[in-house]
Amino acid sequence: MSAEQHDDVEAFRAEVRAWLAEHVPATPLPAWTEREGFDQHRAWEATLFDGGYAAVDWPSEYGGRDAGLRRSIAFAEEYYRAGAPERINMGGLYLLGPVLMQYGTPEQCARWIPDLLACRTIWCQGFSEPESGSDLASLRTRADLDGDHFVVNGQKIWTSMGGFADWIFALVRTDPEAGRRRKHDGITFLCIDLRSPGVEVRPLTMVDGTRGFAEVFFTDVRVPVDQVVGGVGQGWKVAMSTLGFERGAVFGDHAKFSADVEALAGLVHARELDDDARALDELGRVLVQTEVYRANVYRLAALAESGGNLDATASINKVFWTQMQHDVFATGLRLMEEDGAVVGDPAALPGAPAATQRSWADWHHRYWYARAAMIFGGTNEIQRNIISERVLGLPMEPRPA
Repeated sequence: MSAEQHDDVEAFRAEVRAWLAEHVPATPLPAWTEREGFDQHRAWEATLFDGGYAAVDWPSEYGGRDAGLRRSIAFAEEYYRAGAPERINMGGLYLLGPVLMQYGTPEQCARWIPDLLACRTIWCQGFSEPESGSDLASLRTRADLDGDHFVVNGQKIWTSMGGFADWIFALVRTDPEAGRRRKHDGITFLCIDLRSPGVEVRPLTMVDGTRGFAEVFFTDVRVPVDQVVGGVGQGWKVAMSTLGFERGAVFGDHAKFSADVEALAGLVHARELDDDARALDELGRVLVQTEVYRANVYRLAALAESGGNLDATASINKVFWTQMQHDVFATGLRLMEEDGAVVGDPAALPGAPAATQRSWADWHHRYWYARAAMIFGGTNEIQRNIISERVLGLPMEPRPA
C-alpha cells in the first residue's frame, strides 16, 4: 500500500472513530435474542445506514460508500474498538447481499438490497432441514410450479433470527426427478416472504435460554417465480457461493476476535490472575491465534485487491476462525473455575474495560455459540475433507459403495 493510500485509510479511520464516539449507545443494548433487544439493535442498524456506515465497501447505489477493502477493514477495527452493538444484519449483509450482487437480476437488486442494508427488511437463511444438515443436498422441501408461482411445502430448522425475520432465502427442490439422478441437481434458490399465507415460524429456546433460532414450516405457500435467484435448478451453485461467504474471511472480523481476547484479559484481571503463569500462558496462546488470523486477513485483502482468487481459502478460514473463537471462550470458562460451571451473576465482570465487558451469562452464551460455529456453514470435519481433496489434491476419503 502506497503512502498516499495509507494516509487515505487513516483519514477515513479518524472519521469513523469520531462518528462512533458520538453515536455508539452509552449503555449496552439488551441481547437481540428477545424482541425488545432485537428492536433496539434494528434501530441501531438504521442509524448506521443513515450515517453511511452499514456496509462501507458496498456500491453507493445501494447505500454503501464504495470504500474498498482497506477502509472496510479500518471501519471494522474501529467498530469493535468502540464496543459498538453486535450486528444483527448478518444474513443480509454477509450472505444474501453478496449473492444478489453476483446472481440477482437488476430488478431484484433494486428491490431488496437497499431495504436489506437499512434493516428495513430482516432476512434469514433457510438451508438446513431435519436429516439434511451437513448433507444439505438431501433436502426435501418441495417447490412445485403452478403457473407463475411455486407452491412450497416443507420445513427448515436452525434458522438464525428466524423468529424476527421478514423474509427467508431458502433452498427448495424444484425437480425431484433430477435430484434422484444426482442429488445436487434440481435445487433452486428462492426468496420467500415470511408473512405469506401458509408460513409458520416456531422459535426454538436454546439450553442457555436464548431464542435466536427458529424452525420454519411451509404449507402450500405460493411464491412468485420472479423471486428465484440465479435461475431455476441452479440453486446448488448459488448455495455454494453463499456458504463460501459464510465460511470465508469477512474482512475486518478479525477485530471482533481481538476484542474478545481483550475481554479475556479483563477476565484474567477480574479474577486476580495477573501473576498466574497458567492463566497468562492461556491468554498468550489465544492472543497469538488472533494475531495470526489478523495477519491472514490483511494477506487475503492484498490478494483480493490484486485480483487473486479466494475460493480455495474459504474452508481453511472456516476451520481456523471457528476453532480460534472456541478456544477464546473455552479459556474464559476454565479461568472462571467453579463460576464457569453454571450461568451466574448477569452483572458485567468487574475490572474489565467498558468496551469489552462480558457478563457471566454472555461468556456461556458465546461459548455455546462458538461450539455451534464449528457445525453451521458445513462442519469442520467436512471442511477438512474439502481442504484435503479440493485444495491439497489428496486422495478422496473412501465412500460407502
